[in-house]
Amino acid sequence: MLEANIEKIFKYLAERSVTLVAVTKTVAPERIEVVLQAGVTDVGESRIQEASLKFAALGPRLVGVRKHLIGHLQTNKAKKAVEYFDLIQSVDRIALAEVINMCAGLRGKIQDCLLEVKVSDEETKHGIAPAELAELYTQVLKLKNIRICGLMAMAPFFEDPELSRVFFKKARQLFDEVRRMFPHPEFTILSMGMSNDYRIAVEEGSTMVRIGTALFAEK
Repeated sequence: MLEANIEKIFKYLAERSVTLVAVTKTVAPERIEVVLQAGVTDVGESRIQEASLKFAALGPRLVGVRKHLIGHLQTNKAKKAVEYFDLIQSVDRIALAEVINMCAGLRGKIQDCLLEVKVSDEETKHGIAPAELAELYTQVLKLKNIRICGLMAMAPFFEDPELSRVFFKKARQLFDEVRRMFPHPEFTILSMGMSNDYRIAVEEGSTMVRIGTALFAEK
């Protein structure tokens, strides 16, 4: 079943030049190995401690695999995030960006990040308010050891994925606005769409989707 899921999702995304991030939180290392063997090159984790144990267990299998932190990041965890992850997708405030910048500088690293923008009114969602996005980006651009590669956004969960479309449209509009205001060549990623709604997200311009359940589900 896992191999069939990968083949179906891979085919759909490859035809549209969209990057698949396999969300591996709560997934055992041996099942992660299956998706890596199938050609997955990007994995996403939400919790740093859980991720560190899996990364250690997988060892050389992760050579060439890009590791994404997709969960909310507290400033006191920034040091470990910089140590373990290639792309931090959840930068939503200047204080966090400054700590990441400092930690990356100490490691002699340029840390790739996405700015997380909040496109819904859900209290449980994190992210910078759209009206404050340009100012945050302006501030982060002054930091020498962070490279902002794009935006990340989450739509609310709906049984009918079509209802998520308006939120993805909003994220795409913000992405385009930032690119017009700040024409930096590295700003290319629009990370939006998960297992339930990734097809809608792709239709609205997503360049990267974060999929866990649709890959690893047994049914």
